[in-house]
Amino acid sequence: MNKDQEKKVGFYLQEFLKLGISEELSEILLKHGIAKPTPIQEQAIPAVMEGNDVIAQAQTGTGKTLAFILPILEKMDPNAVQIQALIVTPTRELALQITDEVLKLTKDSDIDVLAVYGGQDVDKQLKKLKKNVQIVVGTPGRLLDHIRRNTIDLSQVDFLVLDEADQMLHIGFLDEVERIIKETPAKRQTMLFSATIPAEIRKLANKHMKRPLYIQVEKTQGPAHSVKQIAIHTVDRAKQGTLVELIQTHRPFLAVIFCRTKRRVTKLYEVLKSNGFDCDQLHGDLSQSKREQVMKRFRDAEIQLLVATDVAARGLDVEGVTHVFNYDIPLDPESYVHRIGRTGRAGMKGLAITFYSSADKPLLEAIEKGLKISIPKQDLGNSDIKPEAASEKKRPDSKRLTSAGKKNDSRKGGQPKSKDDRFSHEKGRKGKSSSPRTGRTKTQGKKKPSPTASRNSSKRRGR
Repeated sequence: MNKDQEKKVGFYLQEFLKLGISEELSEILLKHGIAKPTPIQEQAIPAVMEGNDVIAQAQTGTGKTLAFILPILEKMDPNAVQIQALIVTPTRELALQITDEVLKLTKDSDIDVLAVYGGQDVDKQLKKLKKNVQIVVGTPGRLLDHIRRNTIDLSQVDFLVLDEADQMLHIGFLDEVERIIKETPAKRQTMLFSATIPAEIRKLANKHMKRPLYIQVEKTQGPAHSVKQIAIHTVDRAKQGTLVELIQTHRPFLAVIFCRTKRRVTKLYEVLKSNGFDCDQLHGDLSQSKREQVMKRFRDAEIQLLVATDVAARGLDVEGVTHVFNYDIPLDPESYVHRIGRTGRAGMKGLAITFYSSADKPLLEAIEKGLKISIPKQDLGNSDIKPEAASEKKRPDSKRLTSAGKKNDSRKGGQPKSKDDRFSHEKGRKGKSSSPRTGRTKTQGKKKPSPTASRNSSKRRGR
């Protein structure tokens, strides 16, 4: 490393050091490509380090997870054998994501973390709980199950985190959360992180927190500025055809498609699959192993489209999601914020498209009023299009591009490639055939990606 590089590394280390984070953790962050704290981290970390209870409001994708993990790790006693930190999340997927983040930071330490959630073998959890686990990340239902079995001791918890608190309210977990809180000591330090702070959450905070500091990074209940929003007027029978056409037009790198029910998720998944798209489904009826398998494939970009219900996709944090499609309009502003928050994360641009019918207009107006925004509207005049019509049309190359027609090569901080650098399947490569839908070559995928390319891009993108 030359002097200029050393100087640059030293500068980035100072960014977290001045917040109270140790050099050891700062270096680990730098190795994972995290050089500069986000606004929520800049405000929340010092407050937590000083021992304050904190209510932090910020949109998804702004770095809330590290805002509570880093100070907790700094303040924990690695030699203690009891559970010191309890992190409560609304979904299994979010519990696993947070656990993965903790594991990255504690790989070479003596701190043990355990994810506790439904759908997992209870006996395995019991065996791990008997060991010296210092951090537990769990969902309310499974945590209460262990409390009833007397298999988890929360009496010495120093740090309690309620993550995505508004979603726990939305799902109906607040009563369970209160019962869990009562199992922890009054002397604990409590942190509440949420994209929105409804009245019920404020009431919970007033009851269980000690003079909390309120931190707000973005405007109240508003979507991230990095997400462009469009509402498209259609009818239910035309939704499938319209969605297929929009996917072909916008060519998302990765997209999440939200449906209101599990049945509609499955039906739409089957339609998209029959149209040749790389897709999968995510809903509550899937086994935990299947859900984890689907999420891994989506994170690894082995599938392009994920069709999901609200509950299944809450807290979903996947790099490279360029588009969100609200196939069924969300029922309230909070759900809208969380849905479209799956894209436009970490400062990247995203596009959220919401389908609405004439009967859905009151819901759309309620969302706009609640968020104090005006969503641009389009009418494609497709009321007479039959759902199967799109499958009869010739499909253009649907190589995964952003809506601007550029590759999204920035999932790990890289920059979009120039037009001359883009791989076009029309030009192709010598001696290789490619799929008309994805632009992938049959022998492609064994070449090691460059440092600036997006994760696994050379393996799966035809770049």
